[in-house]
Parts: sequence; structure tokens; C-alpha cells
Amino acid sequence: MEGKRQAKISRLIQKELSEIFRRQTAALGGVLVSVSTVRVSPDLSIAKVYLSIFPPEKSAEILENIKKQQKTVRYELAAAVKDTLRKCPELAFYLDDSLDYVENIDRLLSEK
Repeated sequence: MEGKRQAKISRLIQKELSEIFRRQTAALGGVLVSVSTVRVSPDLSIAKVYLSIFPPEKSAEILENIKKQQKTVRYELAAAVKDTLRKCPELAFYLDDSLDYVENIDRLLSEK
């Protein structure tokens, strides 16, 4: 179960990362990266970040690019949350495929 502090930090990280990705993808054009969920470990040392990427055809390529730029993203995040957090957690990025899963279920149900 997630505590109040974990939930508060998760929301803060989600908000700040969304802003960072909005600024970075504005230059690309036609690409949308949204932070769907952030889960922080109990000791606040690791943050698992789940991303939704549009268009889905480019999602694997963009996720790999984000993973390569992980240190830069963490640095920008640390600068944004320096007044709230002493230490910025390590970031682990994952592709959020829950919407694809729901869409697949709906498609299968409509076929019958």
C-alpha cells in the first residue's frame, strides 16, 4: 500500500515530468508523450514512470530515446523539485500499454 508521502511525491514527479516531456516534444511536432502513472518505492529511491506515447507506431523508438536521455531528464527533474525533495529518485521508464489492452478487449468483444 502506498503511503501519503509516496502518493504526494508520485504526483509531484508526474506533474514535473509531464512538463519536461511537453517542452521536449514540442520541437519534434506530431509526437505526444504523456506520463500516465508514477510509482515511487517506499524508500523514495526509485520512481517507475509509465509513459503513453502517440502515435503508437513510434512508441518503441521514442521510449528508447527517452531511456538514452535518462540522465538529462533526471537532472531537469532534480532542478524542478529541488525545493521539495533532497534527493531525486532514479527513474525507470516503461511503456504504458493499458489503453492498447482495453482497445484489444473491446475489439474482441465486438467481434462476437
